[in-house]
Amino acid sequence: MTIQSGAINRLPRRLVVYAARFGNGGGDGRGRGVSKTCRGREPLGVFPPEVRAQATALACRCPREEGVPLARWSNAEIARWLIALGMVVRIAASTVGRWLAAEKIRPWRYHSWQHILDPQAFLKRARPVLRLYERAKTLLKRGVWVVCVDEKTSIQARKRPQEPDPAAPGHPVHISHRYKRQGALHLFGALSVADGKVYGKCRLRKRFVDFQAFLLGTVIPEALRRGVHTLALILDNSTTHAPKQLERWLQEQIETQGWALDIQVYWLPVNASWLDQIEIWFSILQRKLLQPNHFERLGSLKLVIMDFITYYNETAKPIQWSYTVDKLEEKLGAN
Repeated sequence: MTIQSGAINRLPRRLVVYAARFGNGGGDGRGRGVSKTCRGREPLGVFPPEVRAQATALACRCPREEGVPLARWSNAEIARWLIALGMVVRIAASTVGRWLAAEKIRPWRYHSWQHILDPQAFLKRARPVLRLYERAKTLLKRGVWVVCVDEKTSIQARKRPQEPDPAAPGHPVHISHRYKRQGALHLFGALSVADGKVYGKCRLRKRFVDFQAFLLGTVIPEALRRGVHTLALILDNSTTHAPKQLERWLQEQIETQGWALDIQVYWLPVNASWLDQIEIWFSILQRKLLQPNHFERLGSLKLVIMDFITYYNETAKPIQWSYTVDKLEEKLGAN
């Protein structure tokens, strides 16, 4: 049994040529059709099925497992390795490409992924957060305000030699690749899960005291203005948030200030920023404001960021979150 080197079961093309045969002299021009068959090209080379199986096996293994110092396979590298293994004397990279295309294997592509090492510990922290997301609108009506808080760090102010040229017919926005750094700042952001409103404050540093200042100066006053009785903060475990100190400090502030407010802290699982809705808004900020980056000075960057937050809040909507507790439990195989 052999397998064609081209597409599966593809046969060599055959051309059919029709020639009219006429009698001597004139005629009505309708002679009997005589067909002639000729090959349009030589037959494609064939390989034993073991060769194709070996190409597929290579594509599904890391090159270093085969002793090849590569990060990813390409069609040409697989073809080269098949020759080195003595499977074939010669084979084209396009042949390997057709085989892998038929199997829907693309070993030259890669996606970043992070495995959950401790599913039970992950679920213990993720469940409460996902349930808050599901019920955020209902909870707000009952006086519980759910807020995601985090920082977008090291936002640089880059000054270009010329102002960007706006788009024109046939041309995108043009911006100089040269720039001078004018400094960097950190944005402390808070996202209201129920209505999508964003609150922010720019700081030159991102210490715990800066985070405390953001909570005292922005988040907690907004909670009191809204008249809620409970503030549910969703946070990651970064050192800026001081996980070992924060809850005790918040309780001290409530007692000292006499706030009629209960503050509950929900810690995200370790390395689970993808569960934090504020990260989605940070990506919106990056795409819509910070790229391309051209700011005369750090003060201009700070002003523009705050203006963008005001502009965004005019039409803010809650993020359409679809990842539920059931989906996470199904993924982790938990009940």
